[in-house]
Amino acid sequence: MSAELKIKLPVGIESFEEIRTEGFYYIDKTNLIRDLLEGWGKVNLFTRPRRFGKSLNMSMLKSFFEIGAKKELFDGLAISGEHALCERYMGKFPVISVTFKGIEGADFQTAKGMLRYELKREAERYQLLADSDRLTETDKRNYFELLRMETQETVMVSLALLSRLLYKHFGKKTLILIDEYDVPLAKAQQSGYYEEMASLIRSIFEQALKTNDSLYFAVLTGCLRVSKESIFTGLNNPKIFSIADVRCDEYFGFTDHEVRRLLDHYGFPEQYGTVKDWYDGYHFGNSDVYCPWDVICYVDDLCQNPEACPQEYWMNTSGNDIIHTFLSKAKPATVKRQIERLMDGEAVTMTIQDKLTYKEMYDSIENMWSVLFMTGYLTQRGKAQGRKRQLIIPNTEIRNIFSEQILEQFFENERQDGKNIDILCSALESGNPEGVETQFSYYLNQIISIRDTAVQKKDKENFYHGMLLGLLGFKESWNVSSNRESGDGFADIIIETEYGPGSTRLGIVIELKYSESEKMDAAIGEAMKQMEEKNYTALLQAKGCKPVLKYGIACHKKKCRVVMQELL
Repeated sequence: MSAELKIKLPVGIESFEEIRTEGFYYIDKTNLIRDLLEGWGKVNLFTRPRRFGKSLNMSMLKSFFEIGAKKELFDGLAISGEHALCERYMGKFPVISVTFKGIEGADFQTAKGMLRYELKREAERYQLLADSDRLTETDKRNYFELLRMETQETVMVSLALLSRLLYKHFGKKTLILIDEYDVPLAKAQQSGYYEEMASLIRSIFEQALKTNDSLYFAVLTGCLRVSKESIFTGLNNPKIFSIADVRCDEYFGFTDHEVRRLLDHYGFPEQYGTVKDWYDGYHFGNSDVYCPWDVICYVDDLCQNPEACPQEYWMNTSGNDIIHTFLSKAKPATVKRQIERLMDGEAVTMTIQDKLTYKEMYDSIENMWSVLFMTGYLTQRGKAQGRKRQLIIPNTEIRNIFSEQILEQFFENERQDGKNIDILCSALESGNPEGVETQFSYYLNQIISIRDTAVQKKDKENFYHGMLLGLLGFKESWNVSSNRESGDGFADIIIETEYGPGSTRLGIVIELKYSESEKMDAAIGEAMKQMEEKNYTALLQAKGCKPVLKYGIACHKKKCRVVMQELL
C-alpha cells in the first residue's frame, strides 16, 4: 500500500483539530462556515439523526472562530479560499463549546450533576479570567462561582455569565456552541424526570440565548426539534435547519461523490454498490446522503479484511428503543399493513409533526411516525405536500434493524404462549411435514412480514431463517445450531433432540429457501437437493442420531410449503 493510502480513518474521532493534525482522512465540510455567516441567524439549530457528523462540525466551527485559531488546520480546505471571510472571522471570537451528549442519569440529581460538570469544565478552560485586569473583583468572584458550580442558580446562568465575562476580557462578543442539546431531555423522559430537566435547560437557554448582549451568535445541534414552548420559550425566531431544509443540506452526511472518492482512495471502488445499498438513501433537503459513521466503519473493516461484510454499525452504537416502542404500539391492522408496505420497499404517506416534546413523542402512533422520520429510521421520497411526506426505509442497514426488532417483538409475544411452539416441535419430531407447514404458516400470518422485493433473495431467507430459529430455540431440551458445518457445507438448522427410548437421539436437518412466487416446487427441490449433495446429515449420523429427518421448507410472503425425508 502506498504512503498516500496509509492515511488513517477517523473512526470515532470527533475532534477537528485531531483529525487535521494527526493525519486522518477528512471529508471537507468547511463551507458550512461560509453558509452560516452568509445566511446569518442569531441562534441556529441543526437537527440530524445520530452519527451524521454533528459533533465533528461543531468542533470545526470552534477551531475556526476561536481566538488563537490555528490557521494551518484549514490549509487546502474549501473555506481557505474565502480570503475576506477568513480575514474577518477566523480566530476572532471567544467560543463557549459544550456538549450535552453525556448528560444522563437514573434521577434528576445525577443528571444535573453531570450537567454541572460539563459547564464547569468549560469555565475551567478560561483560567485567564481569574487574573484579568479587565474584570472587576465582583466579576472574578462570579467566575470563581462558575468554577465551583455549587447551586442550581449558578447552573442556570452559567453560559450567560461566562459569555459576559469573556466579552469584557476580550472585547469581542461570544459564540456559544451546544452539541446534542436534546440528549438530557431524551434521557429524562426515559427515567421519569422530564419536567425538572426541561425547566433547567429552558432557564439556561433563556439566559444565554435570549437576553444576552454578549452573544454574537449560537449554534445548537440535536436529533429532534423540540417545540418552542418546551425549551425555546421567548427566543426570537431561532433559525431551524431540519432534515427537510435545503439550506446546508450537504454538510451532514457524505454525498455520493464523497463516498466514491473515499472508496477510490482506499482501493475499494468495487464496493460502491454494497456501500450504497447498505448506507445510502437518506434525503436531507435536496441532498441524498450516506451515514458517515457507517461508511467510515465499513471502509476501516475492509482495510483490515478486504472480504469483510457490511455490518449494522448504527445499531451497535445506539439503542433502538424507538422502533421497539413503535412496533409494540402498532396494534391496529392499518398500521401493520403500513409497516409491511415499508418492508416491501414501498412508501407510506404520513403527516409529520416536526415540533414535538420528548414527553409527547410516544403519546400516539402519529407522533411516532414523526419521530422515526426525524431520527433517520425513515426518510423522505419525493416532494413534501405541506406537512405530508412519503416515507420509506432508507437502506439495507435500517431494514435489517426493523427486521430484527419485528422478530424480537414477535418472540416476546410467543414466549408467553408455549402451546403453539410445542405443536410445531411435536410435528417436527414426529416427521409430520403437513403439521409443520400448518403451524409455521400460522406464525407467518401472525408476524409483520418482510417481503421486500428490493432486497436480495438471501436477505429474505435470512428473515424466515431467523424466525424459525428463534421459535425452535424455546425448546430447552433441544440442541439447536444455525449454519453449522456438516458434510461439505453449512446446514441452515441442525437439531439434536434429547435421548429417547433405546438411548438414541433424533436428528433433524432443515434447509430453508425463499420462493419468488407462490409456485414453491422448485425451491423445495433445491433445498432437498442441496441437503443431499452436501451431505448435511453427516454430523448427526456420526453422533449416532437415528433416525435423521430432513426438512425442506420454502416460503413466499406469508405462505410456506414443507417436505420431509427420513433417513433410518
